[in-house]
Amino acid sequence: MTARFDFASDNTAGAAPEALDSLIATNTGYAISYGADHVSKQAADLVRGFLDADADVRFVGSGTAANALALAAICRPFEAVLAHRHAHICTDETGAPGLFGHGLGLTHLTGPSGRIDQASLAEALAQPDLSFRQSPAALSLTQATEFGVLYSGEQIAALTAAAKAKGLAVHLDGARLANAVAAGFDPRSLKTLGIDILIIGGTKAGMTPSEAVVLLDPALSRRFDARLKQGGQLPSKSRFYSAPWIGMLESGAFIERARHANAMAKALAAAIPFETVHPVEANGVFVEMDEAVRLRLAKTGWFVFRFLDGSVRLMCSWATTPEAVEEIAAAMRSVL
Repeated sequence: MTARFDFASDNTAGAAPEALDSLIATNTGYAISYGADHVSKQAADLVRGFLDADADVRFVGSGTAANALALAAICRPFEAVLAHRHAHICTDETGAPGLFGHGLGLTHLTGPSGRIDQASLAEALAQPDLSFRQSPAALSLTQATEFGVLYSGEQIAALTAAAKAKGLAVHLDGARLANAVAAGFDPRSLKTLGIDILIIGGTKAGMTPSEAVVLLDPALSRRFDARLKQGGQLPSKSRFYSAPWIGMLESGAFIERARHANAMAKALAAAIPFETVHPVEANGVFVEMDEAVRLRLAKTGWFVFRFLDGSVRLMCSWATTPEAVEEIAAAMRSVL
């Protein structure tokens, strides 16, 4: 039996046609190297238009590299980043922020469904500066969270205001920002919410591997390309990182494909015989499922992950079909 990974992650799908067509269109003629090319400039202009923000934009090959390089730019080695304990930088990046940041630390905060609780942040900010601990220099938020839940603009503003009052910079991991926008979050608000450096996910949104690093604080632009080069994220043919953004943003597919993924998640949650443990606000469905049932489901061919909080995660993507939703729902009913 061939294993099926349709719902294992939104990374398991291929690239959307709009992204591939743009790559093919880019693969003609010649262009200057290392991100100075016309393709990267056009893609950056489109990202600025999407955000309605005057910011420097760079493109890298992975979310881990994007996050780590961003945090290294706003945090010194003897300082720490405050982040939700289930944030990707804390659970799935193999210490990359500390590596790229030459020792920067991660301080774990709490809150339901991956959103940082205001009280948890306040407690961390109230800690005194001491020589034997890494005091915070930055706050990291995730939109949508690792559990597919959204921050409102007001919630982000409250968290960033508290951080800024203590002199912290703010990073936002937007690996699934497209899904958040498709669910109603306004990307144009980010420039006013206190975010200094923003990652916009392309890979999970249906592109070939590509993430946008948006420098909303202009002071961060100085020598940032040198940071990318040192980190192995300034390839000579940078236009192949940036090209998919042109196709996805010009066509509107960046949000339309995410809207489809979100709709498939809601359809999946309604079809399966398991209780959800987090609100279904983006493209993820998290359910209670004991291990024996999960293993029986795997024997029917469907692979799904047990996630950070013990729930089972099912992710929908731009390529999820209604037929696949019904097929896995039927398989789940059969193993109960």
